[in-house]
Amino acid sequence: MFTVEQLVAFYKLEPHPEGGFYKETYRSKETIEQAGLPQRFSGDRSFSTAIYFLLPAGHFSAFHRIQSDELWHFYAGEPLHIYVINEQGKSSIITLGADILKGETMQAVVVAGCWFASRPVNNTGYSFVGCTVSPGFDFADFELAKTSELMQLYPQHGELIQSLCRQ
Repeated sequence: MFTVEQLVAFYKLEPHPEGGFYKETYRSKETIEQAGLPQRFSGDRSFSTAIYFLLPAGHFSAFHRIQSDELWHFYAGEPLHIYVINEQGKSSIITLGADILKGETMQAVVVAGCWFASRPVNNTGYSFVGCTVSPGFDFADFELAKTSELMQLYPQHGELIQSLCRQ
């Protein structure tokens, strides 16, 4: 098993604004013109992008949303909980991991427009995963949640929101 420091160094991971560490590993050379995308996109987008994403124990990925579907892939470490609140306010927890007999899944999709956050299940090691976004990720499509605004929208999830927001 690798350490967090080894993974960060080997893959040249950098801090991510939502928490954890990441490295873009793929960006399609082809793009979709803005005219061919839904109105929620502010410009042209790559067909697809992919990253490595590492969350060490004691860290979390804060609630955020993007304008594209995001496919998560489990690679190593402990399972990862992905907390999702859809636009209707329904919450769900995806457990990304390798133990299918415990209900974990190796891949899962977070649908565009949903608020989502994540953290290692046991919070004793790290979760090393990947994310594929299509149309491709652009920081122009990234919105980090503000606790007060999310609490107004979804007060029924107050404890979860307060534990997984940074602002």
